[in-house]
Amino acid sequence: MAMNLKELSRSLGLSQTTVSRALNGYPEVAEATRQRVMQAAAVHNYRPNARAKGLATGRTMAVGHVIPVASQHEMVNPIFSDFIAGAGETYMRHGYDMVLSVVPDAREEAAYRELAMKGSVDGIIVHGPRAVDPRIALLQEIGLPFVVHGRASGAQTDYNWIDVNNRRAFQRATEFLLDLGHRRIALVNGLVSMDFAARRLRGYTDALTSRGVTPDPALIYSDEMTEAYGFGAAREVLALAQPATAFLVSSMIAALGIRRAIEEAGLRMGRDISVITYDDDLSYLRNGGEVPTFTATRSSVRQAGRLCADRLIDLVQNPGQPARRHLLEAELTVGASTGPAPAGVNRVVT
Repeated sequence: MAMNLKELSRSLGLSQTTVSRALNGYPEVAEATRQRVMQAAAVHNYRPNARAKGLATGRTMAVGHVIPVASQHEMVNPIFSDFIAGAGETYMRHGYDMVLSVVPDAREEAAYRELAMKGSVDGIIVHGPRAVDPRIALLQEIGLPFVVHGRASGAQTDYNWIDVNNRRAFQRATEFLLDLGHRRIALVNGLVSMDFAARRLRGYTDALTSRGVTPDPALIYSDEMTEAYGFGAAREVLALAQPATAFLVSSMIAALGIRRAIEEAGLRMGRDISVITYDDDLSYLRNGGEVPTFTATRSSVRQAGRLCADRLIDLVQNPGQPARRHLLEAELTVGASTGPAPAGVNRVVT
C-alpha cells in the first residue's frame, strides 16, 4: 500500500516540510537527503498529492489544451487521441493533470486569456497551427508557457515547437513514385491553411518540378482529412481523361477512402494504382501486419505527445529558457500499395 506524506516522513525521521521540499527539488535540501527521500518514495510507492504539491510550488499542476468547436472532431480523431495518450503518460509521471477546454471559435482568444488570468493551468500545448497563427503572439503577450505541436511559418518571433519534417517526407514520397515511373501523381492533402499541409504541398511540387514534371492543379486536393473526402477525391481523379496512376495522401483515414474508390473502379491497389500515405503509426489504426498495407511515411504521434509534454513541463519548472525547436524525420516504409506505373501510360524516364 502506498504511503502518505506523514507516514513517509515518519519512516525517514524527517519533517514533512523537509520531505516535501526534497521531492519538489528545492535547492536548500542537501543532495544526500534528497536522494534518500527519493529512494524511499520509490520503495514505498509514494505519489504526492497534486493539490498539495501545487500549494507548495505555487503551480496548478495542470496543462491546458484548448479545442475550438469547429475542431471538435479532433477529439475523436485517432491522431489527436494518440497525441493525448503520449502527453498523458508524461503528465502522470510528473504529477500533472490535463485540462481540455472546448470553446466557441470566436472565444478562443478569450479562453487563453481566462486560463492565464485565473491561473487555471501552468502552460498550454497548441494544436493544429496555421501558417499564420495569432495564438503564438497572444500566448507570448499574456506570458503563459506554451509548446506548439507543429509550427507556424509566418510567426515573427521564436517559440518552442516540435514538428515532423513534412516537406521532406512528401518530397521523398513523391520521388519514390517518380522512380517507379509514375508521372500522373495526385496529392490528396489536408487543408492548406494548416502549416503541415502547406509544407507537404511544397515537398510534392518541389519533387515534381526537379524532375521536369509540371504539377497539374486537377490532381491537387485540399480538405479536411476524412474517409469520405479520400473516396470522393479518388473517384474524381480516376474519372479524368488522363487519370492518376498514383496517389500521395496526407492521412491514413483518407487513404482508406482512396482504396475504396480504387476497388469500386475494379482496379487493384499496388498493381493498377499506387498509393503512399502519411501514417502516424497509430495505436488503434495499424497499417497492416508484417507486410504493411500501405507504403507510408511514418512518425509516432504518441512520441510527439510525450516530447511536447516533457518540453512544456521543463519550461514551467525552469522558466526563462531560450526557445527550442525539435524537428523529427519521418521514415518511408514500403508496403503492398505501390508498384511500377502500369504499362501503356506515360512514364518518367530517369
